[in-house]
Amino acid sequence: MLQIENLNQYYGESHTLWDVNVDINQGDCVCLMGRNGVGKTTLLKSIMGLLLIEKGSINFNNVSLAGKDAALRAPHGIGYVPQGREIFAQLTVEENLKIGLSARKDKLREIPQHIFDMFPVLKQMLKRRGGDLSGGQQQQLAIGRALALDPKLLILDEPTEGIQPNIVRDIGDVIIKLNEEHNITVLLVEQKLPFARRVGKQFIVMDRGRCAVTGEMSGLNEDIIKKYLTV
Repeated sequence: MLQIENLNQYYGESHTLWDVNVDINQGDCVCLMGRNGVGKTTLLKSIMGLLLIEKGSINFNNVSLAGKDAALRAPHGIGYVPQGREIFAQLTVEENLKIGLSARKDKLREIPQHIFDMFPVLKQMLKRRGGDLSGGQQQQLAIGRALALDPKLLILDEPTEGIQPNIVRDIGDVIIKLNEEHNITVLLVEQKLPFARRVGKQFIVMDRGRCAVTGEMSGLNEDIIKKYLTV
């Protein structure tokens, strides 16, 4: 589904991604892990077209994304929940959700009921401004907005960051349901090991801008954790 080959990225004179290769198949749920500053968010932004690709290729369902405008990801079926959520604070919950509808191929104009089934609080707060929601509610809104475009691949950057524990549990339940029942492939950056192990089927550990270790989640052992994840 998603193939990244020999991806290199730079911030000015700093070489941030080094020959990154990633292969994500339909139905995978991949946790992208690593210490702060190793290139996880840079990789996601490169996939989404928010950073220009210096070298390498990114293909989604055999369509090259390299050099294409970021706005073209959604019509291809890629939903993105950025770090910090980035909802539209002055728009209502309903307006935020309807923004995601504009990229749907089926031209649906009504918010799908399954979004409210997963996040009942959003239906209760349809007319409330996004900026008035709590952090956990805003995260649910950001995920709901991404789901509104009917994605085949859902990319989330630290969806549990700054979220209260009960909402973290709910978000984990939703990710598992989306992956296993709705057949949505998932790629997420996650720092919390218990959450990653519960939700993810596969893992990619990055270190100094490279993919250091990949495998099934059951293979994420203490040696890998100590070498690449502990602070």
